[in-house]
Amino acid sequence: MHELAITESVVQAVTERLPGRPIACVHLEIGAMSGVVADSVRFCFDMVTEGTTLEGAKLDISQPAARCRCRDCGAEFEPEGAIALCDCGSADVAVLAGQELRITSVEVV
Repeated sequence: MHELAITESVVQAVTERLPGRPIACVHLEIGAMSGVVADSVRFCFDMVTEGTTLEGAKLDISQPAARCRCRDCGAEFEPEGAIALCDCGSADVAVLAGQELRITSVEVV
């Protein structure tokens, strides 16, 4: 479960950037094609923040939709699943959006 390690990294990044500051909320962006399960990050967050300045903080996750462009026909589309296939049948696509995994903001108490 790599979501546990990712959640630990988020907490570490926030505590290093804002040492000793109590945190009210962490805003994350987890794209639809990032390979990270947002619900698993939510599950891990309370456990990982225990005993830190993030304990009791809210976790707000936005999940941008995926957007791809077919390299064969040029069409832009939103893939329906984890495997991006164009309507023309090609799997040769460029992912334009949906791979994000970042802390977008942090609210300090």
